[in-house]
Amino acid sequence: MAKLYFYYSSMNAGKSTALLQSSYNYKERGMNTLIFAPQIDDRYGRGKVKSRIGLEAVATTFSTTDNLL
Repeated sequence: MAKLYFYYSSMNAGKSTALLQSSYNYKERGMNTLIFAPQIDDRYGRGKVKSRIGLEAVATTFSTTDNLL
């Protein structure tokens, strides 16, 4: 069964880096991952998650009207 993990922390704590590293590790083992990002977040381009150290991945965007469950 799939699991949903929710991480929160202060800014500059490495959340995006940890997310992208975990996604990479799962994919290396042949598993699938989904990365979601708010539709209003366009800092690095809509539908993208990027870390300060340069890691990045495509993300599925969602808005306040979407039901994610």
